[in-house]
Amino acid sequence: MERGSIRRVSDWLWEIPRVYREDMRVPARFYASEAMLAQILADRSLEQLVNVATLPGIRLHALAMPDIHEGYGFPIGGVAAFDLDEGIISPGGIGYDINCGVRLLRTGEHFADVRDRIPDLARGIYRQVPSGVGHGNRITFSTEQLDTILRGGAGAMVGFGYGTEEDLGYLESGGVLDAADPAAVSPHARQRGLDQLGTMGAGNHFVEIDRVSTIFDPAAAERMGLFRGQVVIQIHTGSRGLGHQIATDYIRAMNLAMPGYGITVPDRELACVPFRSREGQEYFRAMSAGANFAWANRQLITWEVRRAWESLFTSEPPEVLYDVAHNVAKIEEHEVEGRKVQLLVLRKGATRAFPGQPVIIPGSMGTSSFVLEGMAGSMRESFGSSCHGAGRRMSRTKARHTIQGSHLRKVLEEQGISVQAGSMSGLAEEAPEAYKDIADVVGTVAAAGIARKVAQLVPVGIMKG
Repeated sequence: MERGSIRRVSDWLWEIPRVYREDMRVPARFYASEAMLAQILADRSLEQLVNVATLPGIRLHALAMPDIHEGYGFPIGGVAAFDLDEGIISPGGIGYDINCGVRLLRTGEHFADVRDRIPDLARGIYRQVPSGVGHGNRITFSTEQLDTILRGGAGAMVGFGYGTEEDLGYLESGGVLDAADPAAVSPHARQRGLDQLGTMGAGNHFVEIDRVSTIFDPAAAERMGLFRGQVVIQIHTGSRGLGHQIATDYIRAMNLAMPGYGITVPDRELACVPFRSREGQEYFRAMSAGANFAWANRQLITWEVRRAWESLFTSEPPEVLYDVAHNVAKIEEHEVEGRKVQLLVLRKGATRAFPGQPVIIPGSMGTSSFVLEGMAGSMRESFGSSCHGAGRRMSRTKARHTIQGSHLRKVLEEQGISVQAGSMSGLAEEAPEAYKDIADVVGTVAAAGIARKVAQLVPVGIMKG
């Protein structure tokens, strides 16, 4: 897309007007600083955002956060809200890794007091949390237990003894979507997920030990139980093979069903059906089950992290600060043209940022992460949504070809970061150079009034598949 096709709405907001393409139903808007434009224009992400603006029943505008980059169907960083009766639902607007998300655990320890034991903690967590493509867990569940998990999410995992009721009070949606129906999940998807609960996977998934380096908002930090020098732990993973298979199954089904509903899309990756249709409701129930699986997955990993912690420390085990979803569809109430209405909000690589809610933004490996707090502006501007990370600026293939994983590991360890990784090529894919500047991304969100900065985290231990 050419720079001339974009108009500036404000210092941090840009718009591609409806006249850009005759099939657009609403404008396409995105948040970015001036410095970020060249990177954003370098891939197909804005054309993908324009494609989203053509979908039936979309309301107000198609949106993207400053970590926008090219994805499957929707750009990653995309947000769109649809009328429940006239609108559609599309797996491409949620992604293959349903409820890929991040959980932040806080501890009572000061980094200065436990610095020497961080490498041991990193090794202990890496032993406890299975990682890598296709890797299963020593802890397995029966098909009946899996049904309970698909219905009940994190609460079901707590019911099996992996956590406490207190954990559930600090999870987005309480760690469960009530629309879930295990019957909507195919046997193949269920089989793929059966041994993957409590596992990290690969790609950009990780468990990371961090130190709170900066407090920007002391009052908000105190509400969240954060203090400077504190040791905290991030868990970033999703629904693993089960979620991937749900997306695969329903993309195939929707491509077959679309002609019957008279729907055409500019990109086959945007396969969709009316939300109220039989296929739309089946996918919504399956997607909700996949989201519940992901919350249960992060709950079991939390239990595994606590086991590693208790083997080294006598202090209280890590507590859940909050858990947010990145790839999910939810029915929410938002204001449209001065009227409160129920909408289906699709967030793909975007984080819910309701006022007062913690927003956890992991950075690229070796750089800072941030804890934000949602502001009222998010409800007016972005359907209550924020960015979800730094956003890629280099493909995984290019990163593998240009960055040497073993050298990167050495550089990270020279910076005092303990690294546990199963693959040097996988490490290279997630190098800091492959991502945008997280400070610029977060700064844009803060300047736009979507979320305020609360704390900055720096890594001291990294565990990857």
